Amino acid sequence: MKQIISVRDLEEMVRSGQDLKSLTADALLTPSARDFLREHEAGGAPADGLKQPIQAASVVKAVTSKSSKSELEAFFNSPALHELKLQLCDIGRRLWQRAYVDGNGGNLAIRVAEDLALCTPTLISKGFMKPEDMCLVDLEGNQLAGVKKRTSEILMHLQIMKRQPRAAATVHCHPPYATGFAVAGVEPPTCMIPEYEVFSSVAIAPYRTPGTPEMGKLVADLVDKHNTILMANHGVVSWSHNNVEDAYFKMEILEAYCRTVLVASQLGKPVNTMTPDQLKDLLKIKQSLGIPDPRFGLKECELCDNDGWRPGVTCAVPNRENGQPQPAATADPQAEALVQAITEQIMARTK
Repeated sequence: MKQIISVRDLEEMVRSGQDLKSLTADALLTPSARDFLREHEAGGAPADGLKQPIQAASVVKAVTSKSSKSELEAFFNSPALHELKLQLCDIGRRLWQRAYVDGNGGNLAIRVAEDLALCTPTLISKGFMKPEDMCLVDLEGNQLAGVKKRTSEILMHLQIMKRQPRAAATVHCHPPYATGFAVAGVEPPTCMIPEYEVFSSVAIAPYRTPGTPEMGKLVADLVDKHNTILMANHGVVSWSHNNVEDAYFKMEILEAYCRTVLVASQLGKPVNTMTPDQLKDLLKIKQSLGIPDPRFGLKECELCDNDGWRPGVTCAVPNRENGQPQPAATADPQAEALVQAITEQIMARTK
């Protein structure tokens, strides 16, 4: 069996002084592990010639919130942060094109130093942002650079980063199907689709006014074991230990899953689910990727507990026998006679 190498394996090799070139040729690397390996190759331009997303760890961390104004401005206008600004614009455009945001809604952030984050501005459509619109803030929400005013919901992003040191980037938006689950207060059921099981770990945070410290705290309380939070009566926020694009992928996966679950629940048949053994295999992959999940270590009988899932009214598919639809039900003779008698009385009175 080929060995699967995660980014955590590579980080451990670096810490222990092992040479990354000692990896066997047939080893299978996860996507984040491949990015990690590229960053450690001397002069490592990607083979496909494309720019890879800059990891938070690759940004110079000598600058802090206590640095001088000139140092912060130089950092804010550096080539490394310009690349991250372009990434925020790109992800914002994807959110808008997929209708995951409306009006000026949604916001994004990237951790760029120990106590600094780059974030999107307020009152600007995510589909039309420019690099010069971005803002630099400390982890208390104080804006340190940028012409536009930072997003009003930055405190939630920062509380996630403070609670979860691995959070390299965060994305908040309002995808309709996932937000529907949030409004109903229903966690999506599990054990149905592999991609959702491997890459997502979802929980619901109670409603509080957006942008308040209370809202941020309720979300942050869940990020140790979940990377995607449904915000009741509001939307969704996700975090990634890799980069902002990966945080955005969490949104795509969740929204597609919620839409699929709703379609399946209307087909008039019980949905097929995975067995506990099949789910255990997926959770092993998930753990190797460094993605959190509260089900790690649970017994098999506890893995697919969907007691909270109650589908609404279903539109049943007509029963078929031998490939032919059943004949329509015949009318009730008594009801027909009653209708006929009433009709005759009405006609007699009109004459």
